[in-house]
Amino acid sequence: MKKIYALIAFSCIFNACMHDPILDLDAQLERRLSTIAATGSADYFIFPENGDFNSIPNQEPTNPITSDKVKLGKLLFYETGLAQNPLNGEALETFSCSSCHIPNAGFTPGRNQGIADGAIGFGRGRQVSNQYQGDEVDAQGVRPLSVLHTAYSTNSLWSGAFGAKGVNIGTELAWDSDPSFEVNHRGFEGLESQNIEGLHLHRMEINRQVLDEYGYRELFDNAFPDFSETERYSDVTASFALAAYLRTLFANEAPFQKWLKGDKTALTEPQKRGAMLFLDEANCYKCHNGPAFSNNAFYALGTNDLAQIPGVVNTSVNDKRNLGRGGFTGLEGDNYKFKVPQLYNLKNYSHFFHGSSKETLEDVIDFKLEAVSENPNIPNSRLSPLFQRVGLNAQEKSDLIEFLQGALYDPNLNRYVPEEILSGNCFPNNDAASRSMLGCD
Repeated sequence: MKKIYALIAFSCIFNACMHDPILDLDAQLERRLSTIAATGSADYFIFPENGDFNSIPNQEPTNPITSDKVKLGKLLFYETGLAQNPLNGEALETFSCSSCHIPNAGFTPGRNQGIADGAIGFGRGRQVSNQYQGDEVDAQGVRPLSVLHTAYSTNSLWSGAFGAKGVNIGTELAWDSDPSFEVNHRGFEGLESQNIEGLHLHRMEINRQVLDEYGYRELFDNAFPDFSETERYSDVTASFALAAYLRTLFANEAPFQKWLKGDKTALTEPQKRGAMLFLDEANCYKCHNGPAFSNNAFYALGTNDLAQIPGVVNTSVNDKRNLGRGGFTGLEGDNYKFKVPQLYNLKNYSHFFHGSSKETLEDVIDFKLEAVSENPNIPNSRLSPLFQRVGLNAQEKSDLIEFLQGALYDPNLNRYVPEEILSGNCFPNNDAASRSMLGCD
């Protein structure tokens, strides 16, 4: 009995510390953040400042970040001139990496499916060109993840398929199961591996047109002076530059970041209450617990797949990407599990989850609070045990959305966009419809 009373007393003391009415909301929030932080300090959630390359985690040892690499990668990411190998000649130099990662859409496609070669138009207005058949289109079988805060992700894609380290240690047999995964044998981190494969997959190339006609050769020389000239202008060095740039993308001007750095007026009272819900009763933190509220783990939530949306192309109900982590590892126990995504700038998103099954943040919250599978192929018994029903009243749900949509919103992501690219092309897309929509003509 003494042990039982002691446990009850400890529980009361612990809960009082979490919600002590004597402590103001700022103090409660800081204490709660420190409790769940991997380092035991709320500073764990502060992003590096722009230009502070030494503080950026998970850098590939053979690809340390430098300003010259970031400068080159920033241009390459938006350079429609890299689109040198489209299936149809009319699509030459009309798309870029950013076609599917638009800054003003939170670095997502701004539509339900990412499409590069084979599409015309920008954002929600992007559609398949009548010059392409469905199976010819370079379309994503799952909604592309945001590239914000990829510095905290050791392995790329919803399935974590790219990268020889991190969660992919021990998955070596899976690397030969698909030609796309063989790049992992090179031993690189996720970003470097994905970008090498991505340049080929998305029909891009570093050739003389890019190097000499557009003037990128000098930038490659500056970024990779230690590479021999025979290796300096390649998919590997282009991938390294892109990875360096992507690792610098932080929403470090969001109100929550300002609050973490000492400005306690940066958050509204509803946002602070929403943060406490996120970090406690709503149980969001159990999965979203990294600095960007992401995680390098995989969970089954039972959301619908992209193939279940009318009008999408080049995917089907049999697409192995619908299996998430299991589509990569081949393990039945990994089926339907997807990586925990980052949560900043959700305000810009047009679609949510790997299958774009939700179009508003409120719908996302309602689905997660209910914690019931919406996918007929995934029974509730397959869902993560961390995915449990949570009861919130209308005010609490409103506060939670205020935190996610307002406190985590950086309004100035355009600082990561170049004023122009060396080709002089329109970007991120350069087809006639996009040029008109983007005001390039």
